[in-house]
Amino acid sequence: MAKSRTVFVCQQCGAQQAREMGRCPNCGSWGSLVEHIERKESTQSAARRTAVLTGGGAPQPLNAIPSGGVSRLPVRFQEFARVLGGGLVPGSLVLIGGEPGIGKSSLLLQSAAHFAEHVGEALYISAEESAQQIKLRADRMGLNPERLWISSETNLETAIGHIDAQRPGLVIVDSIQTVYLEELTSAAGSVGQVREGALRLLRIAKDLGIPIIIVGHVTKEGAIAGPRMLEHIVDVVLYLEGERFHQYRILRGVKNRFGSTDEVGIFEMTSDGLQEITNPSQVFLAERSANTPGSAVAVTLEGTRPILVEIQGLTSNTANPQPRRTVNGFDQNRLQMILAVLGKRVGVPLFNQDVYVNIVGGMKIGEPAADLAVATAIASSFRNQRVESDMVLVGEIGLSGELRGVTQLERRLGEAAKLGFRRAVCPPTQTPIRVDGMQITHARSLFEAIDAALGPAPRRKTRDDED
Repeated sequence: MAKSRTVFVCQQCGAQQAREMGRCPNCGSWGSLVEHIERKESTQSAARRTAVLTGGGAPQPLNAIPSGGVSRLPVRFQEFARVLGGGLVPGSLVLIGGEPGIGKSSLLLQSAAHFAEHVGEALYISAEESAQQIKLRADRMGLNPERLWISSETNLETAIGHIDAQRPGLVIVDSIQTVYLEELTSAAGSVGQVREGALRLLRIAKDLGIPIIIVGHVTKEGAIAGPRMLEHIVDVVLYLEGERFHQYRILRGVKNRFGSTDEVGIFEMTSDGLQEITNPSQVFLAERSANTPGSAVAVTLEGTRPILVEIQGLTSNTANPQPRRTVNGFDQNRLQMILAVLGKRVGVPLFNQDVYVNIVGGMKIGEPAADLAVATAIASSFRNQRVESDMVLVGEIGLSGELRGVTQLERRLGEAAKLGFRRAVCPPTQTPIRVDGMQITHARSLFEAIDAALGPAPRRKTRDDED
């Protein structure tokens, strides 16, 4: 058996102490001592750990290592596979985080059931729910595969024993903050328990070549609870986002050793569990009111997929010396910059206006290509002029009021044309862009773009007009 001892390691200077202290005696930092297990592996355990997928851990020349050789395992949804990079990699450790009630357990239970029906045995270990509770949820979603095994085990050593004895094709642990190791004196969910538990699961995943998916709780700031080292240990980190009382969910990758982190998966929460949305643009624009001022359509790029989203803007007179700037799904600092450019370069006075911006559908836009649509929606509300229903706007705004180019513009406009949009306003390009059935207007400045989208600003009445 492996011999182990518990030490407390300072996260600032790396000094080791035999007991827990509030302050590190070496560097003087407070609350930095974290429980850690030092273990000396036995010969049998060390030999087994070298039996990884490539067959042996001895150094070998790079040109002698065969390319590929590992086929990905299919998952329940194509949207899930897109974010993973094409499917599950054998021996990988995947971490999925999200707020309570967002649908993490439902997504994984559906994925485990699909795997058990079409690929092989799956083991679902839940330390938060009993087997009967999982059975009730599975019945509600119409899931009843024969090769799906359920275990409500909280002791991680016992759970790893089940994995080693059964050797399933897929393992799900829900969640890493609720399982514990008896040899650690700290409670489940502590820094030491989470880190050591993740390391144990990583070791068994690499030893047996089994993909393991673990669920992680998030803090009130939205980050995964536990040590930051947890995200470094695992191979893939995914976040399931969305409003709890909203029907749409977005699965986003923030780390992926086997694929891109730019892809997103769109799901809809229903009574039968999560259902994937293969055409999110059509869903996000389904309830759009095209004849209302303050609405514009942007074409964003999430990985390799163009997505059309509606951006709503609203301005309202206020007597407050500090007007409100409220935004949902868009960067607050970038909104302040856009408002400053609108006031300075376009002549849209917003110093006495409350401004509200909303990205419809619960989407969060991080790329600057949506700047022009945000500015146009705000100007549309202020001028009470509507944007034509068949128009999309794409472009980044500079501090001088100029429009800057965006990547893959032709692909974005091509997706808009497929959904029935016939006009577009965008920055000029070095090479001509042609999209069948679409009239493209190039604007060099934000002033030109807003005039192209809304028309000239209505002239205010003067005393001479009244006379």
